[in-house]
Amino acid sequence: MTESLEHEQGLEHSSTAVDHEYNAAEIQVLEGLEAVRKRPGMYIGSTSSSGLHHLVYEIVDNSIDEALAGFCDHITVEILDGDIIRVTDNGRGIPVDIQPQTGRPALEVVYTVLHAGGKFGGGGYKVSGGLHGVGASVVNALSEWLEVRVHKNGQIYEMKFSRGNITQEMKVIGTTGRTGTEVIFKPDPEMFEDTVYDYETLHKRMREQAFLNAGVRILIADRRPGQEQEESMHYQGGIREFVAYINRNKTPLHNQVIYMAGEKDGSMAEVAMQYNDSYNEVIVSFANNVHTPEGGMHEEGFKRALTNVLNAYGKKTGLLKGEDKVSGEDCREGLTAVISVKLEEAQFEGQTKAKLGNSEIRTLVNAVVSDKLEQFLEENPAAGRTILDKAMTASRAREAARKARESVRRKTGLESGQMPDKLQDCNERDPSLCEIYIVEGDSAAGSAIQGRDSRFQAILAMWGKMLNVEKARADKVYGNDKLQPVITALGAGIGDEFNLEKLRYHKIIIMADADVDGAHIRTLLLTFFFRYMRPLIEHGYVYSAVPPLYKLTRGKTVRVAYSDAERDAISAELRADNPNAKVEINRYKGLGEMDSHELWDTTMDPEKRTLRRITLDDALAADQVFTVLMGEEVEPRKQWIEEKARYAVNLDY
Repeated sequence: MTESLEHEQGLEHSSTAVDHEYNAAEIQVLEGLEAVRKRPGMYIGSTSSSGLHHLVYEIVDNSIDEALAGFCDHITVEILDGDIIRVTDNGRGIPVDIQPQTGRPALEVVYTVLHAGGKFGGGGYKVSGGLHGVGASVVNALSEWLEVRVHKNGQIYEMKFSRGNITQEMKVIGTTGRTGTEVIFKPDPEMFEDTVYDYETLHKRMREQAFLNAGVRILIADRRPGQEQEESMHYQGGIREFVAYINRNKTPLHNQVIYMAGEKDGSMAEVAMQYNDSYNEVIVSFANNVHTPEGGMHEEGFKRALTNVLNAYGKKTGLLKGEDKVSGEDCREGLTAVISVKLEEAQFEGQTKAKLGNSEIRTLVNAVVSDKLEQFLEENPAAGRTILDKAMTASRAREAARKARESVRRKTGLESGQMPDKLQDCNERDPSLCEIYIVEGDSAAGSAIQGRDSRFQAILAMWGKMLNVEKARADKVYGNDKLQPVITALGAGIGDEFNLEKLRYHKIIIMADADVDGAHIRTLLLTFFFRYMRPLIEHGYVYSAVPPLYKLTRGKTVRVAYSDAERDAISAELRADNPNAKVEINRYKGLGEMDSHELWDTTMDPEKRTLRRITLDDALAADQVFTVLMGEEVEPRKQWIEEKARYAVNLDY
């Protein structure tokens, strides 16, 4: 059981609910609803799956705003049959009286006018999330149909829309003893590439919101036939429980989750942190409940304060002698931290709110962490020493890595441009036109070298199992004879020295056998790229080759299949004119069995091959998977394998 140390009480409900009328006077209209259907990407990022799910987030954000204001503590999100979404809350209910500027019911204005809502200075909300406050009207514009029912003033008000247009004026349809809003909508297939909702995607987002809003219960449910599941999430400990959740498959170095909070001039900041025995940092930050994956001023304030406090503590206790100090990177090794700030006028960089730009929040976070972390270290000397020891060990390892790096450069002639012996380079020198196949085994590499197009395709042969970097620091990585050729061939360095501009190939293709060993090799390489060359994945430069599983022969006709289903379809096709014809089916045991022509035709020819691009949609989820699959803890890995085993049918023979 992870204990939680709390330095300051009550931040989660500092927006105290008072007797405050939420009515039409607080709904301000800035501009009409225009161009949403013409340019949906401007409002929801894209019309792909991410944009589809963003519709749900926008409606939920409105309920969360009610929770922030202290008037809502229960939100239900349901996927209904037909991929219809229903979001219900127990807030005050959207105002239904006449909005002064328009002379129309406020409910109608909220759902039909862009930039209309309680987030624009009318006194409705002090802090709010959502996509620039355009949520309800944009969701309405991009829905085939939308219905909203408001429980307020003892009555139930209903209004219906289609693609942003009113199909039923607001009317009273009954009486009620509660308050709140219910929104049901069906995404418009004319606007989206796909309208099928993914339960896990919504589940993750709702869990996040439950962690960030302590005390609010969020129920997420899938009501589609055959897919029924649900979970009710309620975290009284807020982001302290978030940190414990992230660290659930890691070994903490101190039992308490350190919690720090404070507020000033209407802005609030809270930070929860805990160190574990890994070598990786995980910092997740939010502003007004919106995830900021690129960080910003709140992260800067945290990092600066953390480094300063640990160095000052080291000097004060004598653990750091003379001019010794630990760097910011050293201080963050093995750290898991969640930073959540709430402010009235959040300034985000970019439409997708990836980065927070308010400089005053850096000052607030810095002050909160400087004060409260120093207090924690003073009151918990054992934990303080453990944390500083971790940073000092990281500092020594960083110096060892620097020496290993210099040694490798001397040994391999890296600075003189000498390439690994196992690399057969291509003739092209423009990285955007070059691709490198990383191939396991000399025999497969030999076929790949003979079959490739040497103008733009390079081949790097690997042998044996490489280092599992999840269990090693950078100094071990630099000295590893399996990974060093990869580092040298790619030419961009690793870790904090990684430079994408020096990358020699813009397609890095992992070509391994379609069996368990091949999957292990791919996982080891991807772990290495994720931990030490993450920009490669973030920029879409990493691919996995998809070699065929079967070779089918009838007479002189030869076909290949990449799955069991394709094998059966091709087999039937080859017998179309004669069901009794003999079709020989052979399963490829490995890439080494293919001759150069087969390898080129099936796996390397850009006109025919299939490549899977490795993407990084969710860094936190990826971190969890790599920790489970490649980390020290056996039990989480065993549990993961048991849960996923049903997907591994016919993986190997």
